[in-house]
Amino acid sequence: PVIRDQLGKRFQIEGLDSVTEARDLALLLRAGSLAAPVEIIEERTVGPSLGRANIEQGFLSVIIGFGLVLVFMLLYYRTFGLFANTALGLNLVLIVAVLSMFQATLTLPGVAGIVLTVGMAVDANVLIFERIREELRNGNTPQASIHLGYDRALSTIVDANITTLIAAIVLFNFGTGPIKGFAVTLSIGILTSMFTAIFVTRGLANLMYGRKRVKSLAI
Repeated sequence: PVIRDQLGKRFQIEGLDSVTEARDLALLLRAGSLAAPVEIIEERTVGPSLGRANIEQGFLSVIIGFGLVLVFMLLYYRTFGLFANTALGLNLVLIVAVLSMFQATLTLPGVAGIVLTVGMAVDANVLIFERIREELRNGNTPQASIHLGYDRALSTIVDANITTLIAAIVLFNFGTGPIKGFAVTLSIGILTSMFTAIFVTRGLANLMYGRKRVKSLAI
């Protein structure tokens, strides 16, 4: 057979011996290049129960981890631990709000990103609070210790979060679907945790102690 025209919706093939051969060729072209019949050897149907169970276990791990963090921060840092817990709760709300705004689906890697974000937010608060304690031991007033603690811990917090954000961007650009979901959640969590750890807790501390002459801090 000789193809006379460019392959498209209509073209002409010459050199066939019979009308039957022409019909068979036309049928083959319409059906595809696979002439052999397809036989189903095995068929399985996997329901969503396994994925749903994994997501539920992931959420349970977030709740347990979040609860343990709340208890530790409250017992160890007292009033400032309450500030940190408020910031952590707001952090989770902001993450979910941003994901909802972009209509993103929360997967198991995304849950892992949220867990990591909670840990990073706690690290930032611990750095700040320990710095405030150090300033108090150096003899500074409570108000001055709060001011110096936040200012001197800022560069360390920003550096740590920026390096993690760069890694998340690399994962998003070169990773596959689940890896990208983890990277997106982690990136959002880094930005929200920096905001809550630096600005929200500082605002609460200034609201509590900024205009009061206190001799000590509950930290």
